Amino acid sequence: MRAAVLREVNAPLTIEEVYVSEPAAREVLIRTVATGICHSDLHFQQGSFPFELPTVLGHEAAGVVERVGSDVTYVRPGDHVITCLSAFCGQCEHCLTGHLVRCSASTLNRDKDQEPRLFQRGNEIHQFLNVSAFAEYMLVHEHALVQIRPDMPLDRAALIGCAVTTGVGAVVHTAAVEFGSSVAVIGCGGVGLSCINGAALIGAGQIIAIDTVDSKLRLAKKFGATDTIDASNTDPVEAVRHLTTDGVHYSFEAIGLKSTTEQAWNMLRPGGCATVIGLIPEGIVISIHGNDLIQEKKLQGSLMGSNRFRVDMPRLVEFYLNGKLNLDDLISGHVQLEHINDCLAQLRSRTVTRNVIMFE
Repeated sequence: MRAAVLREVNAPLTIEEVYVSEPAAREVLIRTVATGICHSDLHFQQGSFPFELPTVLGHEAAGVVERVGSDVTYVRPGDHVITCLSAFCGQCEHCLTGHLVRCSASTLNRDKDQEPRLFQRGNEIHQFLNVSAFAEYMLVHEHALVQIRPDMPLDRAALIGCAVTTGVGAVVHTAAVEFGSSVAVIGCGGVGLSCINGAALIGAGQIIAIDTVDSKLRLAKKFGATDTIDASNTDPVEAVRHLTTDGVHYSFEAIGLKSTTEQAWNMLRPGGCATVIGLIPEGIVISIHGNDLIQEKKLQGSLMGSNRFRVDMPRLVEFYLNGKLNLDDLISGHVQLEHINDCLAQLRSRTVTRNVIMFE
């Protein structure tokens, strides 16, 4: 199969022939139909987070089941599925207490004495985040996918695999935003826009979108923002305080920077909660004033929207098909696999929200 392989940090991905193994007992071979190009892929390509190389990046995907292992009963060939990087074992303490997204069990991986899921000339190609979606096929553990209804467009479904689940989930699960409350979202990329959409779905009274790109602020209005702040020419903390009585009840950081995380904290009202969704590189220290804690403010992280993806993703599909979830405006364009490096460059320039690779 063709796949986009990352061999060196900060190097272009190369389109190569890669072999995919046959499904083991609890594995599923998926024919990839659509894959979203996420900013997280760019982070790993740039080396912000170390990962074993060579690898096939990509983790936000949807496709059709091609073959299943002997013990798989959840799906069968022909089923439409979304993959999810937060695969679960179902047996560890995190899974058994309802926090599936925190599961990191190695039981989902193949043993060292087994053939690698992906390989080339006898050498392993490391699987990326349980998925490796920049490829014509994905071989995943059955606990890394969810079945969806067949009438859901798969280019839209792919976005649910990461950006939408992460953004909406941070609002609904991690922060548990209350009806009628005020919300500020810093960063209007795919995750931030989904966060805004989630706040609108939950009934937030005021939703303030913050970015430095005017086109993204205009787009945020389509997702439910009631107010926008251009942070390129104003202090967003002061602007938020001007728009609210004493800061917001909830803030969300969807970029992954020290400065914007501290802004998310500083724009809170007493008792407010700041949730960091963006990936912050190792070694970055966030500074907050200790006496703010006396005001019962909270700073927390969110991993993949604290999801229960086999429950959440089918519900998000229903929201889309019922016209309540905006996925159409998240897509900047449809591209072929050969254009992957151009798309990563566009992410670096912040000129797009999501390009989607189409394999059919």
